[in-house]
Amino acid sequence: MAYKQLTETERYQIFSLKEAGFSQREISKSLNRNPSTISRELRRNREAKKYTPEQAQLKAVARRQCATKAVKMKPEIEMWIKQLIWQDLSPEQTVGYLKRENIISLHHETVYRLIYKDKINGGNLWQHLRIAKKPYRKRYGSYERRGKIKNRVSIDKRPKLVDKKQRIGDWEGDTIVGKNHKSALLTLVERKSLFTIIIKLENKTAEGVAKAATRHLSLIKHKIKTMTFDNGLEFAEHELISKNLETKIYFAHPYSPWERGINENTNGLIRDYFPKGTDFNKVSEREINLVANRLNNRPRKTRDYKTPNELFKGISSHLLRPLRCCA
Repeated sequence: MAYKQLTETERYQIFSLKEAGFSQREISKSLNRNPSTISRELRRNREAKKYTPEQAQLKAVARRQCATKAVKMKPEIEMWIKQLIWQDLSPEQTVGYLKRENIISLHHETVYRLIYKDKINGGNLWQHLRIAKKPYRKRYGSYERRGKIKNRVSIDKRPKLVDKKQRIGDWEGDTIVGKNHKSALLTLVERKSLFTIIIKLENKTAEGVAKAATRHLSLIKHKIKTMTFDNGLEFAEHELISKNLETKIYFAHPYSPWERGINENTNGLIRDYFPKGTDFNKVSEREINLVANRLNNRPRKTRDYKTPNELFKGISSHLLRPLRCCA
């Protein structure tokens, strides 16, 4: 049986299993791969502090480029790809967007080859690749120590329609805590469109969260049918939020982040820009809005490469600027 190269998906699986503490032999069994394949993959990428699938994929593409003659790409195609990567789109999102716009159909490895070529020429495209890390997980204290929220309504009572993500208006909410727990962001994500709102909190008290949510969401309350929060005491004033925004609020079960999986994943994307230990008191509103705009203009594979802005606001996302050099 001929040897088959590891795929990009398999590299992400290797990363996840390795982070979860699986041995090389266990990883090989899980992927139905020879143990030597896994060993060789990790050995080839051992100079980094830890195995990262994006960089491993970039190296694999580079090795294949050295072995085969790459097809020459037109300058305008290169520039379009670079424009999208500079906006932090992944190679797969870049390819999906170009195809959706009927510009060109490419394989994502073509994009990786361009990034590698740019890197050896001293460029910085590779720095826009999302470096995989441990999935973002909020640390929870004991449920009793966190306290119980008065009159909370369980997610069990939330309309089943919300699970289907068929309508605009169902939101998930959480907070991202800054350095020394002295600053925080309120993050809200609409389930169908993935539209994201990031709010800098003056304080993380329940009153502060309720005030910030009301102030920022009042103008779009007609697009808020339900909200689902975690059990942090910062959401203790949920009844005030519900009254001000005329919406229904539900709470996930304790220690069940998958019940707000979209919000959890989005918080991980936000952490790409604001790593753990960030003091949000030193981060400007402009910087926060830039991150929200980046996320809301990012084509999403799970949404047929439409952007959150397109789905939520009905605004076309024009990510490519006219090319003067190739007119």
